[in-house]
Amino acid sequence: MTEKELDSSVNKYKEKPNANDTQVKWDMAIGLQQVDNLKPSKYLEKISEENVLGKLTIDEVKQNLKQYYIEQESKNNINHNELECDFVSLRIVELLEKDEFDLSVSCLKNIHKYLFQDVYDFAGNFRTINFSKPEKILNNDSVTYGDYNTLKESLEYDMTLEKEKNYKDMSIVDVIKSITDFSSNIWQAHPFREGNTRTTAVFIEKYLINLGYNVDNTLFKDKSIYFRNALVRSNYFNSDLNIKEDKRYLIKFYENLLLGKNNNLHSQELIIKELF
Repeated sequence: MTEKELDSSVNKYKEKPNANDTQVKWDMAIGLQQVDNLKPSKYLEKISEENVLGKLTIDEVKQNLKQYYIEQESKNNINHNELECDFVSLRIVELLEKDEFDLSVSCLKNIHKYLFQDVYDFAGNFRTINFSKPEKILNNDSVTYGDYNTLKESLEYDMTLEKEKNYKDMSIVDVIKSITDFSSNIWQAHPFREGNTRTTAVFIEKYLINLGYNVDNTLFKDKSIYFRNALVRSNYFNSDLNIKEDKRYLIKFYENLLLGKNNNLHSQELIIKELF
């Protein structure tokens, strides 16, 4: 090669991502998929690691992943669970790298649409039926979810109340209680046919960052199932057995998330023995 061909001065500088920060985002994104028992493909594990190391940009990861599944489709070899895990994980990382956030119902819907755009044709749309879901910690009983006819009004009410709060004047104990109540209410509405826990987690995560709090995302790598079970427990009641909603477990999660506490988080503790 000539001297001129070896001259790199004309090349633009590229910002190198913080490896630790990028790794934490991927850990959260992939860890959250455990709430639906989803695991990533070996291919995503490979290219996400290259993103962490700065060898691939997030846009290059996206293009490579799309091409990978085009090839898998041509071979009639698509694992749909892996596809969902891979693309939703990618979209979570993309969203965590964006600063945009608005405390509104439309923002919640947009997050769901963005996360699941590659997976569901109903991404971003509220459900049009009422449903229940058997929960292991409830011996297959279900939380009572919001009525589909009033989802928009219910969520707008929660958002309005939240906008009236002044977190700067709150003690951290009150902040955690408030965030616990808010996220519990959003999740209980269960506005989407699928992906409610993942959408709630990303929405609350971006809200906390928008408020200026440091969030320990590593918690979602191993404790996303606990997070979901804590949301279940915070919304379950049974009048016949005198069982009331219990938010203590969700508070413990947020204490670890925001305060760096070391509360033991085990889903076994959330089992309601009276139901068994």
